[in-house]
Amino acid sequence: MAAPKVAVVGAGVIGLSTALCIVETCPSCSVTVLSEQFSPNTTGDVAAGMLIPHTYPGTPVHVQKQWFKETFTYLFAISNSAEASEAGIHLVSGWQVFKSPPKEKLPFWSDVVLGFRPMSEAELQKFPQHQFGQAFTTLKCDCPPYLLWLEKRLKATGVQMYTRKVADLWELHSEYDIVVNCAGIGAHQLVGDKKLFPVRGQILQVHAPWVKNFIRDGDGLTYIYPGIHRVTLGGTREKESWSLSPDPGTTKDIFDRCCSLEPSLQEAQDIKVKVGLRPSRHCVRLQREVLSQGGVKLLVVHNYGHGAGGFSVHRGTAKEAAHLVGECIAALQGSSSRAKL
Repeated sequence: MAAPKVAVVGAGVIGLSTALCIVETCPSCSVTVLSEQFSPNTTGDVAAGMLIPHTYPGTPVHVQKQWFKETFTYLFAISNSAEASEAGIHLVSGWQVFKSPPKEKLPFWSDVVLGFRPMSEAELQKFPQHQFGQAFTTLKCDCPPYLLWLEKRLKATGVQMYTRKVADLWELHSEYDIVVNCAGIGAHQLVGDKKLFPVRGQILQVHAPWVKNFIRDGDGLTYIYPGIHRVTLGGTREKESWSLSPDPGTTKDIFDRCCSLEPSLQEAQDIKVKVGLRPSRHCVRLQREVLSQGGVKLLVVHNYGHGAGGFSVHRGTAKEAAHLVGECIAALQGSSSRAKL
């Protein structure tokens, strides 16, 4: 049969990574990325890009750990290459602090990040409001550089990219053999997923080049993540809020909370405010589906619903989605050879 045609819907970090993994694992197929928005206008462009996993209650922990490990290993290799600067990937050390000790003092990802250990009494003196803390080194992807780097990699392999709003997966069935749905929060409308809901995140990006270490409150709400050029201050987790307009009261609240953890931020300059909608659900939707209408079948692979943890697991879930695309290609080749008989 002719080279299978695969359409990836969505050009955030999940869509672009999935397209790249498909090209790497199924070089015989032709891949096209279709998206209404490309960087710098995706949800990923608002994300801090820190590799500290978010937990999915509906996904087995060993699966989440595998996704994280694969992502960490992949990005760590880039951080040790000449492309690290262009890709916006760097190591950053810091602290996760708790007002009272957490039930789980060793998170499932503690042996994947580097140098994970409990904080010393001397270190904790920096955070008088907190009783317990963990110190470790992890990776950070600066966006948009990382998304632009992924786009460049894809174009170099011949992947086509088109700005196109896909309203229904069925509109692609006459052009493509397999459709991969990486639409993020757009899947709410695209496939009518009622289990998917937005968690609104508002963040600040500031110029504070003296801040070199990350600081994260254990509740996940307040964080300071230094990037190559700017420091990301966060944040909010507002369930079911679709508003993309920055709220000035929230901006002040985020700034005050971050200054309480790192008082030197009061001198930060050039504050930019950004808002994104995290595509959240009980578990990532990562599965094959066969849609059929009037005897016509369309093979679909879903990879969306990563919520606040997309960057931490993006490469791991992209590899799994690419494996599912490989299964779809095998099924297509099987049916075409049966048709010849």
